[in-house]
Amino acid sequence: MTVQQILAIGPALSRYLDEFADCFGDFNTRYHLKEYVSGQLSDIPRKSVEPIALFMDVPPRTLQEFLSLAAWDDGRLRDTVQKIVARDHADQQAIAIVDESGHPKKGKMTASVHRDYCGATGKIDNCVITVHLCYASFDGRFRSMIDSELYLPKDGWNDPDRRKEAAIPDTVVYRPKYQIAQEQLQRAQVNGVPIGWVTADEWYGEKPCFIEDLEQQGLRFVLEIPKNTMGWVRPPAGVDTPRGEVQNLVRWSHPMLYQEWVAYHVKNTDMGAMVWEAKATPFWMKQGEQVVGPYWLVAARNRLDRDSIKYFLSNASGGVPLEVILHVAFSRWPVERCLQDEKSELGLSHFEVRKYPAIVRHLRLTQVSHLFLARQTQRLRGKKSGGNDLPGASGGRRAAGCLAAKRRRSKAAAGQSGQGDSSQARGERCRTGLTRQDTAAATAGVRHSPGETAVLHPAAKRIAL
Repeated sequence: MTVQQILAIGPALSRYLDEFADCFGDFNTRYHLKEYVSGQLSDIPRKSVEPIALFMDVPPRTLQEFLSLAAWDDGRLRDTVQKIVARDHADQQAIAIVDESGHPKKGKMTASVHRDYCGATGKIDNCVITVHLCYASFDGRFRSMIDSELYLPKDGWNDPDRRKEAAIPDTVVYRPKYQIAQEQLQRAQVNGVPIGWVTADEWYGEKPCFIEDLEQQGLRFVLEIPKNTMGWVRPPAGVDTPRGEVQNLVRWSHPMLYQEWVAYHVKNTDMGAMVWEAKATPFWMKQGEQVVGPYWLVAARNRLDRDSIKYFLSNASGGVPLEVILHVAFSRWPVERCLQDEKSELGLSHFEVRKYPAIVRHLRLTQVSHLFLARQTQRLRGKKSGGNDLPGASGGRRAAGCLAAKRRRSKAAAGQSGQGDSSQARGERCRTGLTRQDTAAATAGVRHSPGETAVLHPAAKRIAL
């Protein structure tokens, strides 16, 4: 944004930032929040402390102290972001998306820096890793980052002198990324954020502890899992019953072998419609010395590249339509878009501070800026975050006007997930329309045996969320 644009939204920004007043002990410190957020919203090319300070015409030292030394509660700041989302943007079918991001850094002095895979450079690199929780309405129209945490690696940060130099608190110890994600989900629920679904990539999906914790929290999930995940597609006699890898079970087991692949319209892209074919079956896994399940094992293959197959695990109840599970499975794009926006528009990776508390505060301030952008995007779109319609599977039978209304109309909203109309399932077609409330009720049940209530195949219901 230019100076003129920032001045134009000034009243709205001031009202928004007033909600964070109790995070700061005095007016001067609180005013630095507006300076920092305004700098992040500006069009300056680099958004580290010094460029922001110069843009806002304040001494750079002032904002450096704001990040590093001033007395204010960044944890309360994060919690306030979540409470605003819970109050103004709640969606009972909302999708919480877990992801991580790498930020390239030089040298060894920045807190938590280590060599790891960095998506920004596409290779093993010197970087800082952050773990994020994104909140997206089921239709993807509203999305915002609601938690960001700095990951402290297991090796390299045990030296007391190095930790002291980076101002890493004694209470901060190594935690696996999936454990950080678990804590983020717990915090969001404590702050009243309604979570209908959780999704994450296969790194999280292969962690039994992560899956077990989601179930203990009472959360429904659709997680991508590796092709070599072991399990059964029939109830096993015991944990010693021979298991199979999901890639082989999908290819050769009877429950999958005699199912047809059914096409689903996943979303529209610049290259045209993205269509995947899917099938599903009940699935049991070994957890310690116990058999757990049944879950849903869902296989999806790219219609244009049938060697490209993804595998998903879900604890959705038996009455949840397969198209809903697939919609959640392919709904990780909002977190990617949030990270892209935070990096390109708000300077998420531009931090040049080295101390642990200052980096964490930068992450939390970026969440504040991003939520303001998300709210402005929603306001300018002139629509509520909850959708009135969700296309079914692989069709095109709905009126062109309805389909056009589902497409993204701005750069900020590009890439919406959706599904086309349903084709035939089990030789029958049901044209019954479900309201959003009907569907919410249908998908709110706890997980139970899929053998008792079969998953609905395409066209068994016409869904509108």
